[in-house]
Amino acid sequence: MVKVTFVASGGERREVEIDKGETAREAALFNDVPGIDGDCGGVCACATCHVHVDPEWIDKVGRLQEDGMEAELLQFAEGTTEYSRLACQIPIKPMLDGLVLHVPEQQY
Repeated sequence: MVKVTFVASGGERREVEIDKGETAREAALFNDVPGIDGDCGGVCACATCHVHVDPEWIDKVGRLQEDGMEAELLQFAEGTTEYSRLACQIPIKPMLDGLVLHVPEQQY
């Protein structure tokens, strides 16, 4: 199991565990993390799983690819930053144990 911590805009932290091979979206949904809806079912067709990757983790997770569908969707999301990603596009790997993701205030 891999530990992922979701941090709400008010600072509340929720540490969850998820199997490798799942996504950060599934980690949030399986554990009822507020602010992560994942309406499209994880197929990168909406932006309701928008998160900000903690700066300490962005290089391990990977930055947003500017020429893909994820970037197109995020350009319409509120509160995007250089650390914005869609949780459905973050596959959980053992090297991400301890990952910290922030849920943007606009997601609530």
